[in-house]
Amino acid sequence: MADRSLLDRFKDVLAGASRSIAHDPEVELGFTADAPHLVGKQIKVPTPTRGLPPEQVALARGFADSFALKLRHHDARLHASRAPAQPAARAVYDAVEMVRYEALGSRNYPGMRANLAAALDMRTHADPITRAQSASEVPIQGAVALLLRERLTGQAPPPEALKGIEYLREWIDEKAATDFEGLALCLDDQAAFQDKVMSMLEHLELVRAEVPPESPDEDEESEEGEQEQQDEQDQDEQPEDDDQSRAETRGEDKGESGEEMTEDRQDDDSDSDDEGDGDAQDDEGVMPVRPNRPFSDLPPDFNYTAYTTKFDETVGARDLCDVDELVRLRGFLDQQLAPFQGAVSKLAHRLQRRLLAQQNRSWDFDQEEGLLDAARLARVVVNPAHSLSYKMERDTDFRDTVVTLLIDNSGSMRGRPIGIAAISADIMARTLERCGVKTEILGFTTRAWKGGQSREQWLAAGRPPKPGRLNDLRHIIYKQADEPWRRAKANLGLMMREGLLKENIDGEALLWAHGRLLARPEERRILMVISDGAPVDDSTLSVNNGTYLERHLRQVIAWIESRSPVELIAIGIGHDVTRYYKRAVTIMDAEQLGGAMVEQLAALFDKD
Repeated sequence: MADRSLLDRFKDVLAGASRSIAHDPEVELGFTADAPHLVGKQIKVPTPTRGLPPEQVALARGFADSFALKLRHHDARLHASRAPAQPAARAVYDAVEMVRYEALGSRNYPGMRANLAAALDMRTHADPITRAQSASEVPIQGAVALLLRERLTGQAPPPEALKGIEYLREWIDEKAATDFEGLALCLDDQAAFQDKVMSMLEHLELVRAEVPPESPDEDEESEEGEQEQQDEQDQDEQPEDDDQSRAETRGEDKGESGEEMTEDRQDDDSDSDDEGDGDAQDDEGVMPVRPNRPFSDLPPDFNYTAYTTKFDETVGARDLCDVDELVRLRGFLDQQLAPFQGAVSKLAHRLQRRLLAQQNRSWDFDQEEGLLDAARLARVVVNPAHSLSYKMERDTDFRDTVVTLLIDNSGSMRGRPIGIAAISADIMARTLERCGVKTEILGFTTRAWKGGQSREQWLAAGRPPKPGRLNDLRHIIYKQADEPWRRAKANLGLMMREGLLKENIDGEALLWAHGRLLARPEERRILMVISDGAPVDDSTLSVNNGTYLERHLRQVIAWIESRSPVELIAIGIGHDVTRYYKRAVTIMDAEQLGGAMVEQLAALFDKD
């Protein structure tokens, strides 16, 4: 009891310090079993053990100090209004902003330095910069942030990140050394700091320098300049296709900059999101744009191809994450979504009752043959004139069934949507297993932002035209159909892992899940797709037609719905999937997902 009291006192002191640093009496602080995060004015930091070991105390203090500094010195609206559109540039933009307000804390409060360093060590431990074996594997935002932090505070980067930093240190110093000096002079002015950051991003060739509209002919001596102006004019003339234009512009950047390797360094920062502090506002920096384009007729000669499938992977959840981390992430998932489990469980029980009702045995009585009806023997004893009565069991039309849940693992599903999708799929699998219905849970995303190794191979080949799909697929098996729920339970926690959710190529994911279903022996096969938008992959859309992935998705859906024995249904979260699927429902809030899944499955199982 004394230890618990000590932990409570530590929490009270830490909460008071956070309010003081943030200059806001409404700040609340609590402990969490997993990733520390900031939502509104609620701070969640790692839970120390009862003995309050010094290293765990420093870690909790470090995250509390960082979030409190963000509440005090960071203007989210100003930050969002100036953020660049390119994912790699936005990642750097977000990372150096955290460096700014933490550097202010280190300067103004010397006692924070060690605490912030402990939090940085934890974030860096999960950053791919620690595993980089070449310059192309180093996430540029991590390297820039650590070098800028070193310049602003005088503190050396964590030792485990030094090897990765050295791959890019010379290149960053050459491009941005002057910018670092300017950033150091305006730490307390966020607007001025952001102006300097945008200049640094131009020097790093992550964004393109803007051309003043009043002098569009200044760069006429250069064909590259003329091409850039033409691209900008095209964007102005076609605002309704903004996502396509932006993707094509990014593709032109790569062709004209002469620094392809620089762009490719950004492409492979697959887990680069770990540099962020966990705030949901910052997560939007690398989310793909999810357009709701109007339909256009599918051309009869449309032919979808992939430039290469060499780097695609189909992988089990346990191959992407060790068992201990899966258990930890599962615990975080359960803790975060505990308020929704009750509601989804009630809906699942309703589905279970409806399924079991169809599986109950029924009998026909007073038959001429069959099993002797023991309940009616008494009347034969009373009156021997009565003949023996028999009964026969009716055949049930409940067919042997398998259900596949295919979950969109793209960046825009981050936060509550992916969490609720995971817990809903978990409860559905548990419910269907009780009813004798086998369930498979799959996920789909890409291995990298903006292309990965597929794009590198395409660049090395001289950029052949119309390459088709130009990213590395990652298809994830969370639970196999024949795998018991208890063995796969922890796997669903992988969806909560930072850096997993990237871009989405829906058409090929449907074909993959559909192929797995066709290989099953069950008589009835059901495929349920859960997504929150149209397929988006910047690398593919930058070198193909802007509706390339969407057309393929429509083509695949039409084929499955018209020719396949697989029953296809879809649930769209905030996205009108009824435009794609004949049997679909759209929900506007992720919290409605559990109910939508139950109703859709129940409708399929109900008798006509």
